[in-house]
Amino acid sequence: MTRASAALLLAAFAAALASCHGQDSEADRPEAARGFPSADRAISSRKQAFSSAEPLRESRNEARLVMDLAEVGPGMSVADVGAGGGYYTIQLSERVGEKGRVLAEDIDPHVIEQLGIRVQHDRLDDVSIRLGTPEDPKLPANSFDRVFLIHMYHEVSEPYAFLWYMRPALRTGGKVVVVDVDRATDQHGIPPALLFCEFSSVGFRLSRFVRKPELQGYYAEFEAVGPRPDPKAISPCRVASNANG
Repeated sequence: MTRASAALLLAAFAAALASCHGQDSEADRPEAARGFPSADRAISSRKQAFSSAEPLRESRNEARLVMDLAEVGPGMSVADVGAGGGYYTIQLSERVGEKGRVLAEDIDPHVIEQLGIRVQHDRLDDVSIRLGTPEDPKLPANSFDRVFLIHMYHEVSEPYAFLWYMRPALRTGGKVVVVDVDRATDQHGIPPALLFCEFSSVGFRLSRFVRKPELQGYYAEFEAVGPRPDPKAISPCRVASNANG
């Protein structure tokens, strides 16, 4: 075998190996996410730190501050995605009142069960509960004035699919509200520049950004603009953006 032939054979083997790895990588992803780019960033593991710290959050009036910034009022329809223990679900229920609606969503069946018990115990007739998936929150289309993602977006393993499937749930003039921390995505936060990039890639525009110590981070508000992009046309954000500052 000549040196040139050996080089060609090695190149072909490397290409085949890369193709095989790519197929394995896609096979490991949820089927509904396979047409979307993968996240080029670390993903935080799920934890209940914020859900278990309700007294501290309440002492800082966190939920009321966020609801005021989001201009949540009686009669509105809102979704609490990644609801966890239900701290925001309970607060939102009181704010929108009996003429409003709250949908609490989470991907953990045990969390959903516990939240259901809490909703029943507190007789929150304006709250419904739904089990979602990591790539799709399973929100009904054209249903919400506000969708809340509170200290959870850094845990979303398929951000482009997640945002794409979530977007039709907004009513005309609806907003997505994110509360998170400005730190690396494997440290239970996400730098604002990376957050803005990922939302923008799926057709969202930043409409408000506020830093408040009461939030243990920042408040970001987005609105959908233009048509929803084709999944294959979405440009993933580079991991280089995942740096503080």
